[in-house]
Amino acid sequence: MAARKSVKKPNVSADELKEYYREMLLIRRFEEKAGQLYGMGLIGGFCHLYIGQEAVVVGLEAAAEEGDKRITSYRDHGHMLACGMDPDGVMAELTGREGGYSKGKGGSMHMFSKEKHFYGGHGIVGAQVPLGAGLAFSDKYKGNDRVTFAYFGDGAANQGQVYETYNMAQLWDLPVIFVIENNQYAMGTSVQRSTKSPALWKRGEAYGITGEEVDGMNVLAVKEAGERAVAHCRAGKGPYILEVKTYRYRGHSMSDPAKYRTREEVQKMREERDPIEQVRDMLLTGKHASEDDLKAIDKEIKDIVSKSADFARTSPEPALEELWTDIYDEA
Repeated sequence: MAARKSVKKPNVSADELKEYYREMLLIRRFEEKAGQLYGMGLIGGFCHLYIGQEAVVVGLEAAAEEGDKRITSYRDHGHMLACGMDPDGVMAELTGREGGYSKGKGGSMHMFSKEKHFYGGHGIVGAQVPLGAGLAFSDKYKGNDRVTFAYFGDGAANQGQVYETYNMAQLWDLPVIFVIENNQYAMGTSVQRSTKSPALWKRGEAYGITGEEVDGMNVLAVKEAGERAVAHCRAGKGPYILEVKTYRYRGHSMSDPAKYRTREEVQKMREERDPIEQVRDMLLTGKHASEDDLKAIDKEIKDIVSKSADFARTSPEPALEELWTDIYDEA
């Protein structure tokens, strides 16, 4: 195994660091279990895993406050868990069961939680970006000092609706943070091949939007950048762009063999820059936690994920009459 780079001393408390470790580990183990259930045929349709990108949502949620909103695309399980949604409800929705967040009718791409201010989960590439600006417009109209995190990927960054939204957001000084989760491959084409100007955050400069690039494999770097972006928005200075450079270990979806990159490239990223291992190293080298402490956290997480899988398996399928609920027009 290649030597891991040394990690700088954390600027957070030991308890905070352990919580970030726990939250990232929950997402990692949950997604691994979801992949297993997909392979068993218990999850149908599409399934886009977040393995490798855990530091992005955990870092930004650490910068958020109660009442802040978040909206994203179909690679959304990690976002749900990071904002506090119940793993049982998330896994049950993935398997199309009654106990899921959308009562088994939405699946992986269409989950919402009004209580946790999570507004999806959207299957159309880039569609969540203008919707995120709409959420921010609502908060500005109400004058409630809330911020919206609108997540999208490097593939969606070339969508025209993104730039229409940039223009409106800056024109109206909306409190929205545009988070570009640049995992470098979109659906399967590298950003170098698909994008003439690969510094995606700089595209906001044409509209006067402040932004920056962030190491998305380092949860503390993401948190610090998130705090800057949140402070900017809460001060009434308009939108902010964070291009978070991250990396997914699996294919675009469970059906993607990811032949557009080498195994060696993925392995190198895992060995040298894994976000969870970086925090694990900080906890151990800083004597903030022992090996036994981390084993206890790992066991706790495995129990939570196993419970969610059992709940998903045993929850009944939606009744036929559920087709007629939660719709806009019954005529």
